[in-house]
Amino acid sequence: MLTEAKVRAARPRPKPYKLTDTNRLFLLVTPSGGKLWRWGYTFDGKQKGMAFGAYPLVTLSDARAKRDEAYTTLCEGRDPTIAKKLRVEANLEAERQTFERVAREWHANAKAQWAAVHASDIFRSLERDVFPLIGEFPIASLTPPHVLGVLRAIEQRGAIETARRVRQRISAVCIYAIAQGIAQNDPAEKLGAVLKPLRKGRQPAITQIEPLRTMIVAAEGDYARPITRLALRLLALTAVRPSELRGALWAEMEDLDGREPLWRIPAARMKGDLDRKDEIDGDHLVPLTPQAVGVLRALWPLTGGGKFVFPSTRHAHKPMSENAIGYLLNRAGYHGRHVPHGFRAAFSTIMNEWAEREGKSHDRKVIDLMLAHVPKERVESAYNRAAYLPRRRELADVWAEMLTDGLPDPASLLAGPAKEIGLHSRRRMLPIVEADFRFPART
Repeated sequence: MLTEAKVRAARPRPKPYKLTDTNRLFLLVTPSGGKLWRWGYTFDGKQKGMAFGAYPLVTLSDARAKRDEAYTTLCEGRDPTIAKKLRVEANLEAERQTFERVAREWHANAKAQWAAVHASDIFRSLERDVFPLIGEFPIASLTPPHVLGVLRAIEQRGAIETARRVRQRISAVCIYAIAQGIAQNDPAEKLGAVLKPLRKGRQPAITQIEPLRTMIVAAEGDYARPITRLALRLLALTAVRPSELRGALWAEMEDLDGREPLWRIPAARMKGDLDRKDEIDGDHLVPLTPQAVGVLRALWPLTGGGKFVFPSTRHAHKPMSENAIGYLLNRAGYHGRHVPHGFRAAFSTIMNEWAEREGKSHDRKVIDLMLAHVPKERVESAYNRAAYLPRRRELADVWAEMLTDGLPDPASLLAGPAKEIGLHSRRRMLPIVEADFRFPART
C-alpha cells in the first residue's frame, strides 16, 4: 500500500515503472519524472484502464476517492470510462444551454400564437431586463435568488406589474427547458408570493393587446343588447371613464362627418371636485378615430333620435345602467379579470410600452392627457386640457388600429341577440345605416 511519503520519494528511472496501491490503483512513474495515477479494471471480460490525473495536483487520497467512485460505477454494470465521458459531455452541453439561448428557442417556438407587437414586447422585456443579468447562466444552474435579483431590479424602478410579467416569462422559459430535458426545476415558480404587491384597490385589467382583443370578441359574441356591445367597443376605443361613456350625449359629438371628429365631454361631467367641474375651458377633448365614428354610425338608428348615446332600456331619458358593460364582461367569463374601468389601464400600459418601443418617450405625457390625468407638478387651474390635440389624434389612431385588428365591423354587432332565441323567433333585424350615411345636423 502506498503512502504520501513513498509517492513523494519516487524517482524517475530509464523505463516507466509502477507503484501499486490497493484495489488495482497504481502510480505510473515516467522517465521524465511524471507521476500519473492509473487504475485497472475489468469490464465485460476486457481489461481496461482509467487515468485519474497527475501527482501532486491529485493527491493519494484524491486518487483513492476517484478509484472508489469509479468502482461504484463499475459495480452498477457501467463502464467507468464511458460514464466519465458522458458526464463531461453533459456538463459541456449544460454550460452551452444558457438562459438566453433557451429563451430564444422558447420565443421562436411560441411566438406564432401571439400578435407581432405582443411577441416583440415579450422578447424586448427579456433583452432589457433579463439577459443582461442572467442570460449567460446555464439554465439548469439557475436558482430562485438569481431570478429574484432580476425581479427586484425591475421593482426598484417602480415597474411592479412588469416584474410580475417578467417572472411569468422566465417561468415559461424554464418550463420549456424542463420539457426539453435541459433543466430539472423552475426557479421562478414560487417567486410571485414574494414580489411587491400591486397597488391596493387596483381595478383588474387585461393589459396585453392580443388577450384584450380576444376578450372583446368573446364579450361581443355573448348575449347582450346591441347598445351594450357598441358601448363596450367605444369604451375600449376611447379609454374614457365608464361614467363618462354612460352619460355621453349626442350633443357632445362634433364634426362626425368631418376630418376631425371630436367628443367634447363637459367639465361638469368629469371626475374631480367642484373646482374641476366649474373649470372654464375644462372640457375633456376626445379625438374620435374612424373606428369610433363607425360605432356611432351603427348606433344612430337605435338612439340618434334621443338625448343619450347609450340610453337605458326602460327609460330613454336616462343613461344606461352602470352595471350593463360589467355584467357583459362577467357573462363572457372575465369576472375578476377585467372590468369596464380596466380599458384605461390597458390603454395606458399598451400605449406606454408602444411609446418606449418606438423611442417616443415624450408621448407619455400626451397619453396621460388623453386619460384626463393632470401631471403632479401642474395645478388643475393652470393645465391646458386642449394641448397636443393633433398628437392625441395620431395616438388615438395607433391605438384604434392595434385594438380593432381582426375585430368585426361595428355594424355587425347589431345582429347578435340580446338573449337566446328559438327556431321560430319573430325577432326582426335592427336597421343598418347605409355606407353614404351622414349624421343629421343637430340644433
